[in-house]
Formats: sequence, C-alpha cells, structure tokens
Amino acid sequence: MNSRPWTNETDKKTKLSARIADYVRGAYLKNRFRIWMFTKEFKESNLPLKALTRICLDHASPVTSPLVLISEIQRSGGLLLGQLFDGHPEIHAHPHELMFGYPKKDVWPRIDLNDSPERWFAILFEDSVIEQTREGYKKGKKHNVTYPFIFLPSLQRKIFLNYIDSSQSITLRHVFDAYMTSYFGAWLSNQNYSGQKKFVIAFTPRLAMIRENVELFFETYPDGRLISLVRDPTNWFPSAFIHGPKKYGDLSQALSQWIENVQAMLWNKERYGDLVCLIQFEDLVSKTKAVMSHLAEFLGIEFEDILLVPTFNKFSIKANTSFHLEDHLILRKTQSRYKTLTPQQLDTIEKMTGDIYLKVLKEVVRFEL
Repeated sequence: MNSRPWTNETDKKTKLSARIADYVRGAYLKNRFRIWMFTKEFKESNLPLKALTRICLDHASPVTSPLVLISEIQRSGGLLLGQLFDGHPEIHAHPHELMFGYPKKDVWPRIDLNDSPERWFAILFEDSVIEQTREGYKKGKKHNVTYPFIFLPSLQRKIFLNYIDSSQSITLRHVFDAYMTSYFGAWLSNQNYSGQKKFVIAFTPRLAMIRENVELFFETYPDGRLISLVRDPTNWFPSAFIHGPKKYGDLSQALSQWIENVQAMLWNKERYGDLVCLIQFEDLVSKTKAVMSHLAEFLGIEFEDILLVPTFNKFSIKANTSFHLEDHLILRKTQSRYKTLTPQQLDTIEKMTGDIYLKVLKEVVRFEL
C-alpha cells in the first residue's frame, strides 16, 4: 500500500520533535549538573581555600635575602623611603612598618633556638596583617584611600613551619628567613613577588636608636644594611608635634629624643661603617633622584624610575604628612615647617641641637645641587 502524501511530513516532524526533546533534555541535565556542581562547591567553601593553601605551599619561594632596615625617630622620612623602594624588581619591600618586634615593635625580637617553631612564629607574627586584610591598607588615619591587601595568616603559619621542617640545621638566620618566606608567601595580592631579589627592605621607627637592637640585627644579618634619615630639628619638631602631641608636645623633651636618635646614628655609623648609610631627609625630598641613585649603588641594585615614586604594592600613594596634602608627589614643603615656630622655639632648638646636628651632618652622604 502506498504511503499517504502527508506521512513523510509527519515523520519529519516527529523526528524533529524527538531531536528537540533530546536537546532540551540534554541541556536540562547539563544545566542541572552545573547547578549541582557549583552548589556543592559553595557548600564546601573550605575546599577552594584548602586547594589554594596547598598550591601556595607547593610554590612558596624561599626568601633568604638579607634585610635592609630603615630606622630612625618618627617623622623623619623612613616610611617614605621604604615606599620609594616598593615595586623595585630586585627588592622584597615590606609594606608599611615591620612590626615583628617583641614585646613591642621597636625591640628586636629575641629568639631562643631551644623553643618550639610554634613559639618562634608567635613571637614574630605581625598582628597588623589581620586588620589590613579585613579593612585594606591605608597610609594614615587622615587618608581616605584604601588599597587591597590580601593576606592569609593561616597560610603564613603553615609556610613558616614547613620551612623550618625542611631545614637540616636551625640558626637564628633560618628562623628569620622562614618568617620572611612565610610573610611574602602568604601575601597573595603582592604584585612584586616573583623574580630574583637581592634584599628585603623594611621600615621600623626607633629600633636603631637602641644599641642592643642594632647588635642583634647585625648578628642575625651580618650581610644586612642599615639606613637612617636625619631631619633638620626645626622642620622635624612641627611635624612630630602635630603627629603626636602627647609624645612630642613638650619642646625640650621632644628635642631630647631627637638628640638621642642622632647620637645612636653616630654610634651605629662608627661601629658598622659601610654597612650603615646616613641620609638627610631634606635631600631625600629635594634631590630624590640623586639620593635614590646613591642608595641603589649602596645596595647593588639597578636604578629604575620606580624608585622616584612612593608606592604601595605598585599603587601610587600619598605621602604620610602631618600637614594638608593634595597630590602624590614628594613634598618639598616639608623643608619649611620651621616657619610655624616662634622665635623662642627656634632659639631653643638651636641651643639644644646645634652642635650635634653639625656633627651628624659630617657623616651623612652629601649630594651636590
């Protein structure tokens, strides 16, 4: 019997319907599987973190470079100098202040090699990373701009302990290398992690004002360097007073601290010679290229233009000045703070600091105009 004329057309429609049904069924199942997969992933939110931790542990690069410590009394430009080094391809730059001092940040941490690695990590761990991870990094309380700082303290601890476990013998340097390895390994948003590094650079105010601290620093890092900046006391005091009126409110007491700072610089330079570099703050802000070129030579690194711009993790950042600031440039107005002082204050500063200031100026690096 011959097929009716409409049979072929019906078969085509049936086959097309079947194909559409198969496609819809497949798409549905595929989408359902996809939904199941990411639902499972979200429910098991710890799994990605564990995977990330494992990857970071497997690829953590040892940080065994010597430390360049920038240290002097507050409001002298140490933080600015540290942020000029930020982003240089041959430098691991510690952001903000190095705060592994124990029991406070301006005391070099004493490590007893008879203690456990967990105790070493507890001593060195910087609590500031927790707040900065939650709220982002800010240059100062008066600044509104924040920068992302992604850091995993739990990962840092694991990297530290793994490094110690893998060391055949443990010295003081191994403990500090383990810490630096763990710090930079756990800083996940660091844009300057890779590459060969000659130094770790970090700033801690006042640490170099105590002889015992400096002795312990060079005991741990005999190949390390110390850079200290001295600032004209007539420009230093107004900045210090505004920044910390309780600490620096009394002129004579504030100047006594400034003198103590300079006396420590002179002792450090005499004791450790070419391992110590003294820079005048006023030169840093007015002759930035000359100063940074010299410091690049001092450290044996290539001079690059990034040394001329203060940055945080390669983001351009404002100076941490106590006075009003509108741009990201290094401020030369910092050299005229003395104009806010009275004649009586200027006279007191000259009488208390004049001689020792001239003495330290003989030890700082000189730069021609």
